[in-house]
Amino acid sequence: MEHLLISTGVVAIAEIGDKTQLLAIVLAAKFRKPLPIILGILAATLLNHAAAAGLGYLASAWLKGAVFQAFVGVAFIAMAAWALIPDKEDEDALSRTRGGVFLTTLVAFFLVEIGDKTQIATSLLAARFHDVVMVTLGTTLGMMLANVPAVYLGEAATRVIPLKVVRIVAAAIFALIGLWVLAAAFLH
Repeated sequence: MEHLLISTGVVAIAEIGDKTQLLAIVLAAKFRKPLPIILGILAATLLNHAAAAGLGYLASAWLKGAVFQAFVGVAFIAMAAWALIPDKEDEDALSRTRGGVFLTTLVAFFLVEIGDKTQIATSLLAARFHDVVMVTLGTTLGMMLANVPAVYLGEAATRVIPLKVVRIVAAAIFALIGLWVLAAAFLH
């Protein structure tokens, strides 16, 4: 259960102000059909994060020991620095598909999430916890917690909390996890 909760919290906070959340706002403003947008986000996130968690798990199965744990810890600290950099929405993703609202959302979210900090965090969490299912469910839940309100509230969602504050909190969480992993790597 710990893996689910940590994965949910990390991604929910990291997703606020992320380019995929901005994409959710753009899709909501463009299509004004929240249900297919939310279902598209859910499907894209499950597919993307399951693949990322699987990759992280496989990497951790081959690479073991303090050196790999140190790499994971340093990667989380790098994620902390990355979280401080503002994202911009990827409008190109909207022009890549001409399907319905669900298909447009699914394709756009899947493509925009590739290489995104939440996808990389999913890989790192799966490598750390060795639990593909709970990490995938947790990171997907975190994405939904951040994006469903964005879909329903549109641009107003980004005015509730200053994005700079959210980025700083996300960076602090990533840094703490990184330091925790590094400490565990060198204390064992």
